[in-house]
Amino acid sequence: MKNLKEKKKIKQKIFDEFTEYFFNFIFMAIIFSAIILYRRMVLAHHGIILHDYFLGVFKAFVIAKVVMIGAFLKISRVYENKPLIIPILYKAALFTISVMIFDIIEAFIIGLIHTKDLLEAIVAIETHLTLVWLGGAMLIFFIFIPFFAVKELIRVMGNDKVRALLFKNRTDL
Repeated sequence: MKNLKEKKKIKQKIFDEFTEYFFNFIFMAIIFSAIILYRRMVLAHHGIILHDYFLGVFKAFVIAKVVMIGAFLKISRVYENKPLIIPILYKAALFTISVMIFDIIEAFIIGLIHTKDLLEAIVAIETHLTLVWLGGAMLIFFIFIPFFAVKELIRVMGNDKVRALLFKNRTDL
């Protein structure tokens, strides 16, 4: 009997984590795809055509996993007992830094694949770190603020209350 309860508990935990990852991924895929589409349209206006159609989806896949790993490691829970603005801004900053570190690692790996030379791969990182890269980091930070605000509200108030606040008429509350 106890073993059956444990299996159900494990299945429920896996389902909950997959559901959270799925919603993180969908949110980020929409946002990052919109940013990349905007960038493509601006560059196309100047005659520069890019073919990075699914880059936003790929980045969302990775970044949603980074958020899940960070949540699992519990480093993001440092300020959870403070006023909500503090953990929201802390998590937005923490995960922005995490995303940017993964982006640098990605640039290094791509540089290493293309050049097969360690020194040239390091130079690829240097050319990757531009004002555009910094602007992207700022954009991610500001995107993470409402993302973590909703997550913090769910943590404090519960999923059902937040869902009711967001999706039901106030007369029904």
